Amino acid sequence: MKGLAAGIGVVFLSPILLAGTGMMLASSADAVQSNSSFSSCLSDIDSDKIAEQVTKILDGASDKDVHVEGLDLPAEQVPNAATIVATGLSLDVPKKGQIIALATAMQESRLRNLGSGDRDSLGLFQQRPSQGWGSAQQIRDPVYASEQFYKHLLKVDGWQQMTVTQAAQTVQKSGLPDAYAQWESLATALQSAIAKTFPGADDADGKDTNQGEKPSTGCTPGQDGSGFGRIPEGSVPKGYSIPKDADPKARKAIEWAMHQLGTLYQWGGSCTNAHGPDPMGRCDCSSLMQQAYAHAGITLTRTTYTQVGEGKAVSPAHLKPGDLIFSRGTAARPEHVGMYMGEGLVIEAPRTTKPVRITPIKDWDILAARRIL
Repeated sequence: MKGLAAGIGVVFLSPILLAGTGMMLASSADAVQSNSSFSSCLSDIDSDKIAEQVTKILDGASDKDVHVEGLDLPAEQVPNAATIVATGLSLDVPKKGQIIALATAMQESRLRNLGSGDRDSLGLFQQRPSQGWGSAQQIRDPVYASEQFYKHLLKVDGWQQMTVTQAAQTVQKSGLPDAYAQWESLATALQSAIAKTFPGADDADGKDTNQGEKPSTGCTPGQDGSGFGRIPEGSVPKGYSIPKDADPKARKAIEWAMHQLGTLYQWGGSCTNAHGPDPMGRCDCSSLMQQAYAHAGITLTRTTYTQVGEGKAVSPAHLKPGDLIFSRGTAARPEHVGMYMGEGLVIEAPRTTKPVRITPIKDWDILAARRIL
C-alpha cells in the first residue's frame, strides 16, 4: 500500500485532478440543477465502454472526444471521480465504500465541485460548514471532502452489510433518501475503471467481500416489490407465487409463514398457535421465523439478536427465497427480522396492533441478511 499511496499522491497533484478553483466550481444555478433527480435509471451500463472513455479522459481528452452515459461534463466529472477513488484507496477503504462515495457525489453534485447548494452546502458531497464538515475552503478541496466522507462512512456500524443507498443516506441524511440507488451501476463501473489505473489497487482491495457481485440498482420494480402496488395487510399480493427455483425447505418455511397472514402480532408470542385464542400463541417477528423454519425441519434460535448470527451472511443485493433480513437497531444487534419470499417481497410480523403481513423490500432498511440453507 505504501507504493500505491505514493502513486496516488502524484495523481492528486496532477493538473487534471486539481485544475484550479475557477474551473471546478459551479454556479448556484448549476447546484440547483445538479440536485434534481436523474431522468432515468442507469441499470444497463457498458462497463468496457466506460473504462475506455475514462482512460481517454485521464489521458487528457476533452468533452468533445468522449461520452460517458450519465455524465454531461466527463472531462470535469471523471477527474473528480478519480480523486474519490484514489482517496479511498489511500485510506484502505474497500471497493464497496468507494462505490458508495461515488454514488453519493453523483447524487449530491453530479461529481462537480460546486461552490454553492442548499443552504451552506458545498463541494462534491454538498457538505455543510455549519454541520461540522470543515471550513468552506476545506470542503472545496476534493481530497479533503472525500476523506471526510470516508471517515464518516467507516464509523457507521455495519455499513458493508447495507445497500449503497442506505449507507449513503446514513452519512448524508438527505431529504431524498432513496435517490442514491439510481447511480449505483454507474458508480460501480467508474470505480472499476479508475481503480485499474492504480498499480496494486486490486491487491489492496482483496479484503472486500463484495467483489464480483453485480450492483443492486433499486431501479427494477419487479426486484423491489413495487410492481405489486399497495398490498392489503394480511393478504397475498395478486400474481405472487413462490419462485420455482426456491430451495424446497425454504418453500416449506415460506408456505407455513403465509398461513399465519392476518394474525395479530404479539411481543414474546411463541407463534405455535397464531390462530388460537391465547395471545401468547401468536407470533412476534423472530418466533415467526423460528416456527416457519421448524416446520421445514430447521432449528433456529428464538430472538432477533441471535438469529442474526444464524447461517451465513449474504449481500442484500443477492437475496434468495428463505433468507432472513434484519432492520432497525444496528447490524450487530438488529431489532426486527423478516423472511424474503422472492419477487421483491418480505413476510413479517411487524409490531403490536399489526398483523403478519407481506411488504415490498423497498420499504426495508436492511442492516444484515442471513442465508439459513
